[in-house]
Amino acid sequence: MHFVTPSITLRGSVVSFHQPWVMGILNLTPDSFHDGGAWDEPAAALAQADRMLAEGADMLDLGAQSTRPGADLLGADAEWQRLDPVLSALKKAHPDAILSVDTFHAEVARRALAEGADVINDVSGGDADPDMWAVVAQARAPYVLMHMQGTPATMQDNPTYKDVVHEVVTHLQRRVHAAYQAGVPDVIADVGFGFGKTVENNYALLDALDQFQELKCPILAGLSRKSMIQKVIGVDSQHALNGTTALHAWALDRGAQILRAHDVAEAKEAVTLHQALVESRTLDAT
Repeated sequence: MHFVTPSITLRGSVVSFHQPWVMGILNLTPDSFHDGGAWDEPAAALAQADRMLAEGADMLDLGAQSTRPGADLLGADAEWQRLDPVLSALKKAHPDAILSVDTFHAEVARRALAEGADVINDVSGGDADPDMWAVVAQARAPYVLMHMQGTPATMQDNPTYKDVVHEVVTHLQRRVHAAYQAGVPDVIADVGFGFGKTVENNYALLDALDQFQELKCPILAGLSRKSMIQKVIGVDSQHALNGTTALHAWALDRGAQILRAHDVAEAKEAVTLHQALVESRTLDAT
Protein backbone atom coordinates (compact mmCIF):
# COMPACT_ATOMS: atom_id res chain seq x y z
CA MET A 1 0.00 0.00 0.00
CA HIS A 2 1.49 3.36 -1.03
CA PHE A 3 1.21 6.46 1.13
CA VAL A 4 2.33 10.02 0.48
CA THR A 5 4.59 10.91 3.39
CA PRO A 6 3.54 14.17 5.07
CA SER A 7 5.93 16.44 6.94
CA ILE A 8 6.01 19.06 9.69
CA THR A 9 8.39 21.90 10.56
CA LEU A 10 10.13 21.40 13.88
CA ARG A 11 12.73 23.79 15.29
CA GLY A 12 13.03 25.40 11.90
CA SER A 13 13.70 22.16 10.01
CA VAL A 14 11.38 20.05 7.91
CA VAL A 15 10.71 16.58 9.34
CA SER A 16 9.39 14.04 6.85
CA PHE A 17 8.21 10.76 8.34
CA HIS A 18 9.76 8.38 5.82
CA GLN A 19 10.62 6.34 8.90
CA PRO A 20 7.87 6.48 11.53
CA TRP A 21 8.64 8.03 14.90
CA VAL A 22 8.09 6.69 18.37
CA MET A 23 6.70 9.12 20.95
CA GLY A 24 7.52 7.92 24.46
CA ILE A 25 4.79 8.44 27.05
CA LEU A 26 5.92 10.12 30.28
CA ASN A 27 2.97 10.29 32.67
CA LEU A 28 3.55 12.67 35.58
CA THR A 29 0.24 11.72 37.17
CA PRO A 30 -0.79 9.53 40.12
CA ASP A 31 -3.86 8.20 38.30
CA SER A 32 -3.04 7.31 34.67
CA PHE A 33 -4.48 3.95 33.60
CA HIS A 34 -1.17 2.10 33.17
CA ASP A 35 1.73 3.65 35.08
CA GLY A 36 0.04 6.26 37.23
CA GLY A 37 2.22 7.18 40.18
CA ALA A 38 5.38 5.60 38.75
CA TRP A 39 6.95 8.82 37.46
CA ASP A 40 5.19 11.57 39.40
CA GLU A 41 8.37 12.50 41.30
CA PRO A 42 10.78 14.61 39.18
CA ALA A 43 13.78 12.32 39.80
CA ALA A 44 11.83 9.23 38.74
CA ALA A 45 10.41 11.04 35.70
CA LEU A 46 13.87 12.17 34.61
CA ALA A 47 15.26 8.64 34.99
CA GLN A 48 12.39 7.25 32.87
CA ALA A 49 13.00 9.94 30.25
CA ASP A 50 16.69 8.97 30.19
CA ARG A 51 15.69 5.33 29.56
CA MET A 52 13.25 6.14 26.77
CA LEU A 53 15.70 8.43 25.00
CA ALA A 54 18.42 5.79 25.28
CA GLU A 55 16.01 3.28 23.73
CA GLY A 56 15.56 5.56 20.75
CA ALA A 57 12.49 7.68 21.46
CA ASP A 58 12.16 10.31 18.76
CA MET A 59 10.01 12.48 20.99
CA LEU A 60 8.72 12.42 24.58
CA ASP A 61 5.13 13.27 25.52
CA LEU A 62 4.81 14.74 29.02
CA GLY A 63 1.37 14.56 30.60
CA ALA A 64 0.46 16.05 33.97
CA GLN A 65 -3.30 15.51 33.63
CA SER A 66 -4.80 12.03 33.37
CA THR A 67 -7.36 11.63 30.60
CA ARG A 68 -8.31 8.03 31.34
CA PRO A 69 -12.09 7.36 31.38
CA GLY A 70 -13.66 8.99 34.43
CA ALA A 71 -10.52 10.90 35.41
CA ASP A 72 -10.86 13.90 37.71
CA LEU A 73 -9.77 17.02 35.85
CA LEU A 74 -7.18 19.42 37.24
CA GLY A 75 -7.11 23.14 36.75
CA ALA A 76 -4.33 24.71 34.70
CA ASP A 77 -2.32 25.88 37.73
CA ALA A 78 -2.27 22.45 39.40
CA GLU A 79 -1.35 20.81 36.10
CA TRP A 80 1.51 23.26 35.57
CA GLN A 81 2.86 22.65 39.08
CA ARG A 82 3.24 18.96 38.19
CA LEU A 83 4.68 19.62 34.77
CA ASP A 84 7.09 22.50 35.29
CA PRO A 85 9.79 20.80 37.42
CA VAL A 86 10.10 17.85 35.02
CA LEU A 87 10.00 19.97 31.87
CA SER A 88 12.69 22.29 33.24
CA ALA A 89 14.90 19.38 34.32
CA LEU A 90 14.51 17.64 30.97
CA LYS A 91 15.42 20.76 29.01
CA LYS A 92 18.64 21.03 31.04
CA ALA A 93 19.54 17.33 30.90
CA HIS A 94 18.53 16.73 27.26
CA PRO A 95 18.45 20.06 25.41
CA ASP A 96 18.21 18.34 22.03
CA ALA A 97 15.29 16.07 22.96
CA ILE A 98 11.99 16.81 21.20
CA LEU A 99 9.37 17.38 23.89
CA SER A 100 5.60 17.27 23.49
CA VAL A 101 3.21 18.38 26.24
CA ASP A 102 -0.11 16.58 26.58
CA THR A 103 -2.58 19.27 27.69
CA PHE A 104 -5.94 20.77 26.79
CA HIS A 105 -5.32 23.98 28.79
CA ALA A 106 -4.12 26.90 26.67
CA GLU A 107 -2.32 28.46 29.64
CA VAL A 108 -0.35 25.26 30.29
CA ALA A 109 0.50 25.10 26.59
CA ARG A 110 1.65 28.74 26.61
CA ARG A 111 3.90 28.22 29.62
CA ALA A 112 5.27 24.95 28.29
CA LEU A 113 6.13 26.40 24.89
CA ALA A 114 7.81 29.35 26.59
CA GLU A 115 9.90 26.88 28.63
CA GLY A 116 11.07 25.12 25.47
CA ALA A 117 8.46 22.46 24.69
CA ASP A 118 8.23 21.74 20.97
CA VAL A 119 4.79 20.19 20.37
CA ILE A 120 1.34 20.43 21.98
CA ASN A 121 -0.78 17.26 22.15
CA ASP A 122 -4.42 18.17 22.80
CA VAL A 123 -6.86 15.28 23.37
CA SER A 124 -9.79 17.69 23.02
CA GLY A 125 -8.76 18.79 19.52
CA GLY A 126 -9.19 22.42 20.53
CA ASP A 127 -12.67 21.97 21.98
CA ALA A 128 -11.74 22.31 25.66
CA ASP A 129 -10.11 25.74 25.54
CA PRO A 130 -10.96 28.33 22.85
CA ASP A 131 -7.56 30.00 23.30
CA MET A 132 -5.51 26.90 22.50
CA TRP A 133 -5.08 27.37 18.78
CA ALA A 134 -4.04 31.02 19.16
CA VAL A 135 -1.34 29.98 21.64
CA VAL A 136 -0.04 27.24 19.33
CA ALA A 137 -0.20 29.52 16.28
CA GLN A 138 1.76 32.27 18.01
CA ALA A 139 4.51 29.80 18.96
CA ARG A 140 4.51 28.22 15.45
CA ALA A 141 4.42 24.82 17.13
CA PRO A 142 3.21 21.51 15.69
CA TYR A 143 -0.10 20.44 17.20
CA VAL A 144 -1.61 16.98 17.74
CA LEU A 145 -5.36 17.19 17.15
CA MET A 146 -7.30 14.21 18.47
CA HIS A 147 -10.87 13.05 18.01
CA MET A 148 -12.87 12.42 21.18
CA GLN A 149 -16.60 11.87 21.58
CA GLY A 150 -17.61 13.52 24.86
CA THR A 151 -15.14 14.37 27.62
CA PRO A 152 -12.74 12.17 29.62
CA ALA A 153 -15.34 12.06 32.40
CA THR A 154 -18.16 10.85 30.13
CA MET A 155 -16.62 9.50 26.92
CA GLN A 156 -17.05 5.80 27.69
CA ASP A 157 -20.59 6.04 29.09
CA ASN A 158 -22.30 5.19 25.81
CA PRO A 159 -20.24 6.00 22.69
CA THR A 160 -22.53 5.86 19.65
CA TYR A 161 -21.87 6.17 15.92
CA LYS A 162 -23.75 5.28 12.75
CA ASP A 163 -20.50 4.91 10.81
CA VAL A 164 -17.50 5.44 13.07
CA VAL A 165 -14.88 5.64 10.32
CA HIS A 166 -16.81 8.14 8.20
CA GLU A 167 -17.74 10.26 11.24
CA VAL A 168 -14.20 10.42 12.62
CA VAL A 169 -12.65 11.14 9.22
CA THR A 170 -15.20 13.89 8.59
CA HIS A 171 -14.75 15.39 12.06
CA LEU A 172 -10.96 15.46 11.72
CA GLN A 173 -11.18 16.96 8.23
CA ARG A 174 -13.25 19.86 9.60
CA ARG A 175 -11.08 20.39 12.66
CA VAL A 176 -7.76 20.12 10.85
CA HIS A 177 -8.96 22.70 8.31
CA ALA A 178 -10.21 24.97 11.11
CA ALA A 179 -6.89 24.70 12.95
CA TYR A 180 -4.99 25.70 9.81
CA GLN A 181 -7.40 28.60 9.31
CA ALA A 182 -6.66 29.69 12.89
CA GLY A 183 -2.95 29.86 12.10
CA VAL A 184 -1.75 26.52 13.48
CA PRO A 185 1.24 25.76 11.22
CA ASP A 186 1.38 21.96 11.38
CA VAL A 187 -1.26 19.47 12.49
CA ILE A 188 -0.76 15.82 13.42
CA ALA A 189 -4.05 13.89 13.45
CA ASP A 190 -4.99 11.28 16.07
CA VAL A 191 -8.17 9.20 15.65
CA GLY A 192 -8.42 8.87 19.44
CA PHE A 193 -8.40 5.14 20.13
CA GLY A 194 -10.33 4.58 23.36
CA PHE A 195 -11.64 8.13 23.60
CA GLY A 196 -15.39 7.76 23.23
CA LYS A 197 -15.24 4.49 21.29
CA THR A 198 -16.33 0.91 21.87
CA VAL A 199 -13.87 -1.93 21.33
CA GLU A 200 -15.54 -2.58 17.97
CA ASN A 201 -15.23 1.10 17.04
CA ASN A 202 -11.51 1.03 17.85
CA TYR A 203 -10.82 -1.95 15.60
CA ALA A 204 -12.88 -0.47 12.77
CA LEU A 205 -10.75 2.68 12.97
CA LEU A 206 -7.51 0.70 13.12
CA ASP A 207 -8.48 -1.35 10.07
CA ALA A 208 -9.39 1.81 8.16
CA LEU A 209 -6.40 3.88 9.30
CA ASP A 210 -5.19 4.19 5.71
CA GLN A 211 -8.31 6.26 4.93
CA PHE A 212 -7.03 9.00 7.24
CA GLN A 213 -4.17 9.65 4.80
CA GLU A 214 -6.64 11.88 2.96
CA LEU A 215 -6.16 14.39 5.78
CA LYS A 216 -2.67 14.98 4.28
CA CYS A 217 -1.04 15.32 7.68
CA PRO A 218 0.93 12.88 9.85
CA ILE A 219 -1.16 10.25 11.65
CA LEU A 220 -0.45 9.42 15.30
CA ALA A 221 -1.62 6.08 16.70
CA GLY A 222 -2.17 5.94 20.46
CA LEU A 223 -2.77 2.24 21.07
CA SER A 224 -0.34 1.44 23.86
CA ARG A 225 -1.69 -1.02 26.48
CA LYS A 226 -5.25 0.28 26.06
CA SER A 227 -8.50 -1.47 26.97
CA MET A 228 -9.09 -2.41 23.33
CA ILE A 229 -6.24 -4.87 23.88
CA GLN A 230 -7.06 -5.81 27.46
CA LYS A 231 -10.71 -6.65 26.78
CA VAL A 232 -10.05 -8.79 23.71
CA ILE A 233 -7.27 -11.01 25.10
CA GLY A 234 -8.30 -10.90 28.77
CA VAL A 235 -5.32 -9.17 30.38
CA ASP A 236 -4.68 -6.05 32.43
CA SER A 237 -2.47 -3.19 31.24
CA GLN A 238 0.61 -4.78 32.81
CA HIS A 239 0.27 -7.76 30.46
CA ALA A 240 -0.76 -5.87 27.31
CA LEU A 241 2.67 -5.29 25.76
CA ASN A 242 2.52 -8.18 23.29
CA GLY A 243 -0.92 -7.07 22.13
CA THR A 244 0.35 -3.51 21.83
CA THR A 245 3.17 -4.60 19.54
CA ALA A 246 0.74 -6.51 17.31
CA LEU A 247 -1.49 -3.44 16.95
CA HIS A 248 1.53 -1.22 16.33
CA ALA A 249 2.52 -3.42 13.41
CA TRP A 250 -0.96 -3.19 11.90
CA ALA A 251 -1.07 0.58 12.43
CA LEU A 252 2.28 1.02 10.71
CA ASP A 253 1.14 -1.07 7.76
CA ARG A 254 -1.90 1.20 7.42
CA GLY A 255 0.21 4.34 7.33
CA ALA A 256 0.70 5.54 10.93
CA GLN A 257 3.66 7.91 11.10
CA ILE A 258 3.93 8.21 14.91
CA LEU A 259 3.43 5.52 17.55
CA ARG A 260 2.68 6.90 21.02
CA ALA A 261 4.03 4.19 23.32
CA HIS A 262 4.81 3.36 26.94
CA ASP A 263 7.46 0.86 25.79
CA VAL A 264 9.89 2.58 23.47
CA ALA A 265 12.32 -0.24 22.70
CA GLU A 266 9.56 -2.59 21.58
CA ALA A 267 7.87 0.10 19.49
CA LYS A 268 11.18 0.93 17.81
CA GLU A 269 11.61 -2.75 16.96
CA ALA A 270 8.16 -2.75 15.34
CA VAL A 271 9.17 0.29 13.26
CA THR A 272 12.47 -1.32 12.21
CA LEU A 273 10.81 -4.58 11.20
CA HIS A 274 8.08 -2.76 9.30
CA GLN A 275 10.71 -0.75 7.44
CA ALA A 276 12.29 -4.04 6.33
CA LEU A 277 8.89 -5.16 5.06
CA VAL A 278 8.41 -1.89 3.15
CA GLU A 279 11.86 -2.20 1.61
CA SER A 280 11.11 -5.76 0.46
CA ARG A 281 7.96 -4.51 -1.27
CA THR A 282 9.97 -1.81 -3.00
CA LEU A 283 12.45 -4.39 -4.27
CA ASP A 284 9.64 -6.64 -5.48
CA ALA A 285 8.14 -3.75 -7.42
CA THR A 286 11.35 -3.00 -9.35
